[in-house]
Amino acid sequence: MPEDGVIALKPANVTFEEAVAIPFGGVTALYFLRKGNIRSGQKVLIYGASGSVGTMAVQFAKYFGAEVTGVCSTTNLDLVISLGADKVIDYTKEDFTKSSEKYDVIFDAVGKSSFSGSMRSLKKEGVYLHVVATPALSVRMRLNSMKSSKKLIGGTASPKTEKLIYLKELVEAGKIKPVIDRIYPWEKIVEAHRYVDKGHKKGNVVITVEHDN
Repeated sequence: MPEDGVIALKPANVTFEEAVAIPFGGVTALYFLRKGNIRSGQKVLIYGASGSVGTMAVQFAKYFGAEVTGVCSTTNLDLVISLGADKVIDYTKEDFTKSSEKYDVIFDAVGKSSFSGSMRSLKKEGVYLHVVATPALSVRMRLNSMKSSKKLIGGTASPKTEKLIYLKELVEAGKIKPVIDRIYPWEKIVEAHRYVDKGHKKGNVVITVEHDN
């Protein structure tokens, strides 16, 4: 990495393993919530609230003063509540799009929510955020934006040094924290990928690399 690359000092109050679990989810969640102009008092639903992006999105949304509903599986409900969610929905038992509840912001952090259902659950001037929009979905989002007052945002988060420094400061202030599911040594990286590919990890999976002195 060049000396003028996207780099910041590690937060003083976390381990190296915890530090490496901060940037991806933190930068992505912050990028989309800011693009969505999140404000205090809004009702925000985060789909995939227990993943690397979702766990950060829940914490950021609460930090910005929103009323947060997290959607995740049964085993992750307690985790999402512990991160500050006001409400949780178990997607294995309940479809949030079938409820009469309307949201100011719907943030799909894993790309698995129903697009048409999410549109029904979004307020008239609401914002839909999607971190892994396929080309086909991107087209649908653009078309919907053209014919409604709803704002639909997809794409890729752009990492910047100032964002990492902002994350560092929030972590040191105790406002957000990284979530780690498992830590694997480099020798077990294949096993780590297999675990992640199952799609049920909580927060992040970290790989440790040891150097011979």
